[in-house]
Amino acid sequence: MVMRGGTSKGAYFVADELPDDPGERDALLTRAMGSPDPRQIDGIGGAHPLTSKVAVVSPSPDPDVDVDYQFLQVGVDDGWVSDRQNCGNLLAAVGQFATERGLVTASGAQAYVRIRLVNSDSMATASFPLDAGLPVYDGDTAISGVPGTAAEVRLNFADTAGSSCGALLPTGAVSDVIDGIEATCIDNGMPTVVLRATDLGIAGDETPAELEANQPFTGRIENIRLHAGKLMNLGDVSTTTVPKMTLVSAPRAGGSICTRTFIPHRCHDAIGVLGAVSVATAVRLPGGVGAELLLPGDDPDLVEIEHPTGAFAARVEIANGPDGPAVGRSGIVRTARKLFDGVVFPRAAEPGETA
Repeated sequence: MVMRGGTSKGAYFVADELPDDPGERDALLTRAMGSPDPRQIDGIGGAHPLTSKVAVVSPSPDPDVDVDYQFLQVGVDDGWVSDRQNCGNLLAAVGQFATERGLVTASGAQAYVRIRLVNSDSMATASFPLDAGLPVYDGDTAISGVPGTAAEVRLNFADTAGSSCGALLPTGAVSDVIDGIEATCIDNGMPTVVLRATDLGIAGDETPAELEANQPFTGRIENIRLHAGKLMNLGDVSTTTVPKMTLVSAPRAGGSICTRTFIPHRCHDAIGVLGAVSVATAVRLPGGVGAELLLPGDDPDLVEIEHPTGAFAARVEIANGPDGPAVGRSGIVRTARKLFDGVVFPRAAEPGETA
């Protein structure tokens, strides 16, 4: 099933319909998406990292969980497949997919699906409207980066802090200096490095195309990312999509902060769900990069994050724990829609290629 989840789009599969061997599975998915090819012309991928994504869903063996969701990022140009990160946007449609496929049974006017994010062994609950036991996709909720409106999908996260790096602040500090630039390295569901745009000599409201074309700037960003990966217990990140790199600056349209995010080499047209949660957490921490941009008197738990195509509201509860800042619940609102349900025909494997 092809579904839009938030501002991403991907192919959703029931796990037992894919090969058990991860290598065979990844090779099959690469061919189904049409990689490696910048246009993905021979597959169903959309020729962009935001539309070359896969969700693998299965019933969970845990009685306190409804379904397990594994996210796989399929490289467009190079054909690699990575499970090193989550995708909160595709998560927005996992509950509906599971309901459509009969993996969960829902009733009443509202579904509540408990989802384990396999990539980080963390939890989320997705709620969305129902009609006669099936998801309702039409509604009046609008999110930036998606035309029109759709039904509201509410995502509440738990146990996301440190899910990939082992700690909310994996370096042990609220801020570090990497290649001469102050950075907050954080993991509240998505390993992210938060930097001030002005520290890197840009305003922070440039278009994604302008930033991608600035090769000295993108080279500097990648150098910081490679160093940050080691500091964040991620090791060599030269071939992975994490950590994400987010530049923060003063808001331009009435929000809390303005952002530009790299994923990791393309500048995001918006911002990812868990990336937004991590950035919102960073700027809520005293001494965090960008914390000085928040205005006194604003809702202390809500951060309105401006991005190239609009804004994204993330709610994060933070308390002071015995070992430093502790995150309570995090929540966001997304929309999702079923786009296509059918059969995909991957190209045949080449000689010597995994079947």
